[in-house]
Amino acid sequence: MDKNVNFVIVERIKRTIENLEKNNMKGYFVENEADALKKIEEILNEGDTVSVGGSMTLFEIGVFNLLRNGKYIFLDRYEKGLTPQQIKEIYRKSFFANVYLTSSNAITENGELYNVDGRGNRVAAMLYGPDKVIIVVGKNKIVKNLEEAILRNRNLAAPANAKRLNRNTPCAKTGYCMDCSSKDRICNEYVLIKKQLDPDRIHVIIVNKDLGY
Repeated sequence: MDKNVNFVIVERIKRTIENLEKNNMKGYFVENEADALKKIEEILNEGDTVSVGGSMTLFEIGVFNLLRNGKYIFLDRYEKGLTPQQIKEIYRKSFFANVYLTSSNAITENGELYNVDGRGNRVAAMLYGPDKVIIVVGKNKIVKNLEEAILRNRNLAAPANAKRLNRNTPCAKTGYCMDCSSKDRICNEYVLIKKQLDPDRIHVIIVNKDLGY
């Protein structure tokens, strides 16, 4: 990457982290996937019960090998052979986890987290339940403000995720949101996290790479 472009991106990340801290959330800047995993290990404690939300970013950084290494009690929603009922139970147990890992559809430079969910299990755990929430985002998820966050989800994140999940929605065919009424719609629960009461609950790791949708 051109050093001047990288300078602009890094300054943008710094502003975002400063505002996260003002909003009572922890912010961390790391260069790559390996550094993100190291930071996650620093936040976790051995023996923690850990759960995850659906996230391409978590797959891309390789966090599942870490969580399956035997040091943690991992509520693994991706374990082979699980029935829909067993997955539903993991969603419910996630509210009692020590730590919940996920990503965010967008993060504003004002230090706000914007997310849209299908069932609401991910955003619900982000809002309440787990003692700590670790959110990993690539630099591509940073937007100027809430308006840009909404547009990012409508024009990129939602259509890409609908396509990934093989949903029969208009956006999976057109590549942009049509505010559909499809039974396969994944945009049902809209959540904006502006601030936190507990300054040690939400930890946001921003990676200096493009990750996820």
